[in-house]
Formats: sequence, structure tokens, C-alpha cells
Amino acid sequence: MRVGRIKLFILAALAAVAVALAAALVSAAVAADPPAPVGMAVSVTKAKRSCFPDTFVVTGAVVPKREVLVRPEDEGLKITQILVEAGDTVTASQVLARLAPGNGQPGPSIAVRALAGGIVSAAPTVVGAMTSARGDPLFRIIVDGDVELSAEIPAKQAPRLATGQAAKVRIAGLEDSRGQVQLVSTIVDPNSQLAPLRISLERNPLLRVGAFGRATIEVGQSCGVAIPLSAVLHGPAGAVAQAVRDDRIETRQVTIGLLAEGMAEIRQGLAEGDTIVVRAGAFLQEGDRVRPVEDGEASGK
Repeated sequence: MRVGRIKLFILAALAAVAVALAAALVSAAVAADPPAPVGMAVSVTKAKRSCFPDTFVVTGAVVPKREVLVRPEDEGLKITQILVEAGDTVTASQVLARLAPGNGQPGPSIAVRALAGGIVSAAPTVVGAMTSARGDPLFRIIVDGDVELSAEIPAKQAPRLATGQAAKVRIAGLEDSRGQVQLVSTIVDPNSQLAPLRISLERNPLLRVGAFGRATIEVGQSCGVAIPLSAVLHGPAGAVAQAVRDDRIETRQVTIGLLAEGMAEIRQGLAEGDTIVVRAGAFLQEGDRVRPVEDGEASGK
């Protein structure tokens, strides 16, 4: 009987040791492999400092920078010969056409000459047509072939623009080209409250007077905190961004500035280095616990 009790005691002791050992192993495993983070995984990025170009957009039409009009000096002459046509390049004093007295009147042939070198933008097409010194010009010449974009701007915006500012110009049907502000008029139309604006254009044989154009003028730049445009939410209270602090969502009211290339300038509400949810959404609420993942890491970049 006593031997049996000793055996039971030994078995109980061994069982207790086994339980303690198992508990120790579990604790060690837990310590070595902590539980997975709690919360939804969200892509985040840091708010960073960036500079945004401050631009102003105008629309207008292509016009000659300087234009000369060629008319006959006398009345009653008819066209006997047309030597150039629209699109031709001419030099100063070059003969453009020849005229003669009309109605069978005797008289010498008269040469019509270019008053300046440039590109002919308009020319007669009918030999035998009568001409007039007081009527429409026979020829129009764009001096030196230089053209500009003519536009109008609201008077209150005129102080933002100045001669020499760079512009990117897009003419219908052509690739973008460079331009420069040549004139910001100080005269404002009293009815429309618009002021004339002229922007120089690069020489291009494909440019046509009257073509529609759009110019983006660089008036300066603004530097500050920037975040992806996708991180901005718009609601009844205005624009907000969702920051992450201590693995929890903080909704920040923000003031948006300039926009460029998918980024938004934040003038108030965020600081450089703040962690921001890249693609903000209504599914995230104030105080939600999340698991932040650096943007690009989740997609394996």
C-alpha cells in the first residue's frame, strides 16, 4: 500500500513538471512570435515639402505681330499679273503683282511692290479684277513672319502678369511650344473690364493667323507641404486628410493650395513628415486602429 502511494506521488509530480514545461514552451513561443497587428492595413506616405508652379491660363487667337497692307496708289487699275500667293515669303520691294489701266485705257504697266519683307497672309486670286486705293488691300504681309497670341484678361488679374514671363502655348492642331508675354495693356475696356494681352510665339510655318490658342503663363511658384491628391477628401465641412498617429486614424481639416501632377499643396492642417493615408476613404473613421504600410511596400515595389 505504501509503495502504491509513492508511485502515485511520483506520477503526480511528473505530470506537474510536464504541465509546467508545456506552459513554459507556450510562453516562449508567444514571446518569440508576437500576435499579428490589429487593424486594417492601409497604404501611407509622408507629407513632404514641394514647390508648385503658380500658373495663369488665357485663350486667344494667332495674329500678326506687325502687318503691312499693300494697295494700289491710283483708282481704275486692273490686275494683269499675280506673282505671289498667300503663304509665300517675300522681301522688301519685291514685285507682288502688275496692274494696268482699266476699260481699255492706254498707259504703262504698274508694279505693286512689298512694303516690307515677311509672309504673305492674303493675296488676290483673279487676274483682270479691278482694284481700288480706298478698298480692301491687295496684299497683307506679316512683317518678318512674326505672329503672336492675342488674348484678353480680367482687369483684376492684370497685376499678376508682366512682360517677359514664360508661357507654354498650345495652338489647335500643333504641338506645345514656348512663348513669352510681350504686352500687358494698361488700358481696360470700360464695358467688359478686360485688358489686352499679347504673347510671342516661336516661328512655325504651320502657324496660321486666326488659329485658336491656349497659353499657360508661369507667374511664380509656391513651396510648402504636399500630399497626393488621392489623400484629400471633400465633404460638407471642406477638405480633409486622414493622418495616422500611434496606429490610429486622425482626421485633419486642411486648406488646399495649388495642384500639380497629382499632388496637392497643403497650406494649413498638416506638417512636413506627417503620416498620411494615400487613398483616403469614408470607410476609415476617426480613431480607427490601422496597420500602416508604406506606399509601394504593399504592392511589392
